[in-house]
Amino acid sequence: MKIINREIPPRAVWALEQAGVHPLLARLYAARGVRSKDELDDGLARLLPPEGLRGIAQAATLLADAIAQDRRLCIVADYDCDGATACAVGVRGLRLLGARHVDYLVPDRVSDGYGLTPPIAERVQARGADVLITVDNGIASVEGVARAKALGLAVLVTDHHLPGPTLPSADAIVNPNQPGCSFESKALAGVGVMFYVLLALRSELRARGRFDATNQPRLDALLPLVALGTVADVVRLDANNRRLVAQGLKRVRAGHMPVGMAALFRAAGRQAQAANTFDFGFALGPRINAAGRLADMTLGIECLLTDDPARAEELAQTLDAINRERREIEGDMRTQAFALAENLFDAAEAPPPAVSVFDPDFHEGVVGIVASRLKDKLHRPTFVFAASAAPGKAHELKGSGRSIPGFHLRDALDLVAKRHPGVLLKFGGHAMAAGCTIAEEHFERFEQALAQVAQEWLEPATLTRQLETDGPLAPEYRRAELADALQREVWGQGFAAPVFSEELEVLGQRLVKDKHLSLKLKHQGEPVDAIWFGRTEPLPARALLAYRLDVNEWRGERRVQFVIEGAPD
Repeated sequence: MKIINREIPPRAVWALEQAGVHPLLARLYAARGVRSKDELDDGLARLLPPEGLRGIAQAATLLADAIAQDRRLCIVADYDCDGATACAVGVRGLRLLGARHVDYLVPDRVSDGYGLTPPIAERVQARGADVLITVDNGIASVEGVARAKALGLAVLVTDHHLPGPTLPSADAIVNPNQPGCSFESKALAGVGVMFYVLLALRSELRARGRFDATNQPRLDALLPLVALGTVADVVRLDANNRRLVAQGLKRVRAGHMPVGMAALFRAAGRQAQAANTFDFGFALGPRINAAGRLADMTLGIECLLTDDPARAEELAQTLDAINRERREIEGDMRTQAFALAENLFDAAEAPPPAVSVFDPDFHEGVVGIVASRLKDKLHRPTFVFAASAAPGKAHELKGSGRSIPGFHLRDALDLVAKRHPGVLLKFGGHAMAAGCTIAEEHFERFEQALAQVAQEWLEPATLTRQLETDGPLAPEYRRAELADALQREVWGQGFAAPVFSEELEVLGQRLVKDKHLSLKLKHQGEPVDAIWFGRTEPLPARALLAYRLDVNEWRGERRVQFVIEGAPD
């Protein structure tokens, strides 16, 4: 690992400080590209207008007509947290806006696979639906949309994934990443796209006289769900996404959220009144995702849809139990995946430019998490495969991949598909995360093909893990209340949480539970406690350490603690 300090533009820092921003926050924001206080305004009025989204006017007209005609709507969701929250936002929002018949269907990860397929379109039509709405999927579902249209369904696709060479023949498509869309935020999550569709629909209904600005439904009640899905999907937190997340967090902290979200906070042992993006990404999100990985995502969606506190509590506890099972499965798989990866190269060698592993005992619902862990360990683009459990698909492998900065995973899969026709049965995704299906007999060909692309695309410097930090922390900022203030800010993908770095004296160190290093450090002449999770090797008397500020509570006393994030190799 190489520790590097972010560049801090002094003019931007000065401008932010002059506008009244705290000096430390001014420095942190400036290093992340913020140039004026206006960019920090998280008011709803500062959200990008819906009109910038291509196809949104047609979507609003389609839905407004459907509501006027009392037609039956069915949402086809995805089985991750973004898909679940997008579905819940769609169902709740459409009902708020006057739709009387709103149903949903979520594909099964194992038997259905990803996206709107022809069989799912048939199931939607069999339920009596007139209008099919996809959330967080559909942009690549050319055959599924065609089947839905042939069955007489009107189809609205709302998605944020990258499109393939052919767009589906839907009645309307809303996706900031479709060709010809000028919407400034290409990083909207699926739940964000659905929220924007509802904003446009409400505007259309106002224009039709259904209600006016004084009595229109309050869609801001949906923002806690929008914030949760946005953070959990690890999309880039550009200015627009940060506003959506900030608005959702404000409502959660004030206690205004679906009862299912409140129950999930309790199940996770987190305090909703002090909610932050960490809670969304590492506490609530995984519990909802666990349903889609090991059971049925309907559990997660129902938890977000119910208004019955007792039912919400029951569902949240069920999701918590499924998540504990997921952790056990993941732990065993991670150990095996690490062993398989280490067999690919000698201990004295660097890992190959890309890593692919498969074991017949792997669970397909957990391959994405294990790929992420392996990518973090080796700092290489990584795919983990499991045998498909779908009926009649035992010869197929389902893979999930995670990438490193500088390697666009979906584009890499596209090149593999072009160079080796027939190896990839299907694929899709983003720059940093993607999925694919291959025949088991083609695993080695895929492994070699992906490694070849990585060999061509990745520079040696890119293959060295870099940890960007905010440099030294001034001693006057080593305070519990400032650590609390930092945690309340919106941090995440593309807008990284603060990590500081400097050379520190190690006053003492001991192992905790045989797997964590508890430290006593000297920072700017003063002792401070620290913890390095997952580290067992002792440190020298002085060490360059990267750390984040945290607060440790013990017997009612709150003291600053450093959480160590890394050190140079």
